[in-house]
Amino acid sequence: MHQVTIRYPSGKSVAFPSGIKVSEAIGGFGPLSQPIAAVLVNNELQALDSHILTNCAMEPVLIDSSQGAFAYRRSLCFLAAIAARDLFPDRDLVVGQAIGYGFYHRFEDGPTTEADLAALEARMRELVARDIPIAMQWWSYEDAMAYFGKNGQEDTLLLLELTNEPRIALNECAGFRDLHVTPLVPSTGVLRTFELRPYDLGFLLRYPRKEKPDEIPEFQDDPLLYKITDEARRRSGVLGVSSVGALNRLSAPKKIKDYVTVAESLMTKNVAEIADMVAARRDSAKVVLIAGPSSSGKTTTSKKLSIQLRVLGFEPMVIGLDDYFVDRTRTPRDESGELDFECLEALDVEYLNEQLVELFAGKEVELPAFDFKTGERKPSGKRLKLGERTILIMEGIHGLNERLTPRIPKEQKFKIYVSALTQINLDEHNRISTTDNRLIRRMVRDNQFRGRTARDTIRMWPSVQRGERLHIFPFQNGADAALNSALDYELGVLKVYAEPLLRSVKPMDPEYCEAKRLLNFLAFFAPIPAQYVPQDSLVREFIGESSFKY
Repeated sequence: MHQVTIRYPSGKSVAFPSGIKVSEAIGGFGPLSQPIAAVLVNNELQALDSHILTNCAMEPVLIDSSQGAFAYRRSLCFLAAIAARDLFPDRDLVVGQAIGYGFYHRFEDGPTTEADLAALEARMRELVARDIPIAMQWWSYEDAMAYFGKNGQEDTLLLLELTNEPRIALNECAGFRDLHVTPLVPSTGVLRTFELRPYDLGFLLRYPRKEKPDEIPEFQDDPLLYKITDEARRRSGVLGVSSVGALNRLSAPKKIKDYVTVAESLMTKNVAEIADMVAARRDSAKVVLIAGPSSSGKTTTSKKLSIQLRVLGFEPMVIGLDDYFVDRTRTPRDESGELDFECLEALDVEYLNEQLVELFAGKEVELPAFDFKTGERKPSGKRLKLGERTILIMEGIHGLNERLTPRIPKEQKFKIYVSALTQINLDEHNRISTTDNRLIRRMVRDNQFRGRTARDTIRMWPSVQRGERLHIFPFQNGADAALNSALDYELGVLKVYAEPLLRSVKPMDPEYCEAKRLLNFLAFFAPIPAQYVPQDSLVREFIGESSFKY
């Protein structure tokens, strides 16, 4: 009998019959501090009921790790779908955006009542108590299509239209089956920690932080985030596309071109509405501060907003916050000893405020210029004096933080939060992570304009997210306006650029797990040619050939 050798983190190697289930080989890990969610087999995330066919290195993925927490959260959504189908077989439960350590869910046919929510939670806890295995099954394409058709999962049917694979992977538990998008935890008994909380017309399925997998964190509402995502969902309804399968059906050149045109027009309309809000405060507002997480499209937003403000008779002037960095010798370091360019202290806040006060007093100032090669700030030779119709625009990660502009009265500032909040779903039960959207944007841009590989971008992404949690997200609800910069068609365009980059990451690379996950995700999208993307589109900030200069 053919054998395979499994290498464990301890360095021990053990031979097993080829085809052994992962669950039968995890004893080699020894005692574990937390429940196991999945495993890494040669850096690829695998469920415990998968089979090992080659020699490999195998590592446990616990629920208090990033990958384990991801599997835990996706599994909770699967658990909710099982309970909803058991209790309300004629109602469609749809998963939505993340809010306050939870996923927003809603029934398509109307509000969720207190009785609905109580019954749903009771059923979910019953399933957890029974500790039912969650298995991955392979079905024929024909049988899978028949199953989802019988169960009324129209979005999943549309999603499968793109593939001609003879077999389809499904997740199964308690007689319920759903499309396999990512490995789930091995059984319902792992999913002990969750909370259902009423929210708007639906509810939040709340999950623990990965650092404390046995606790549900205190709820912190995010009304701004919900408002712009709800508006985006309604916009998707106007466009007639609420799922990836529906988007894929628009692959004919004229249809997709028309869709892109309407989507871009809606984006322009949204920016114009924010310009109108700024204009309504023309007697007091002196500076527009734009902030948002990485790859949210802040730079293009500032340029588009400048155009709309000019239409309204303003003279917008853009000031780059990067030019106010302190000299590199004064740049703080993080807990790892690395230079921390994302903390507020990396900027010369006092000097920035001195110049703003002088400008608003009618004085002329000379703007600085930061030399990134020498790490020093120097005079730029560019002088600025504000006219009656001039309004400053400043874009940067700290724009919403009052500590950036403490000497400027609140009424003189107009704050805008920008983020890419994708609202189309893969299907009813599988959402598109807004973080994934931004990561793919950044990966493409980093390669196009900075020569970085997909490995480079994936490796630095956790550090980027840490900076966002510290410096951006805590202040987003203090914004005067918010812009959702996601364009529902964009992942079809980005797919063409991202897939070759992701395929360059090899199985021996630590970043392979994330690269493989993103490749599997992008496989659901039909490619959209870049020729249909307007030159002034925000998408051009990432793929190039924009009419704007960056």
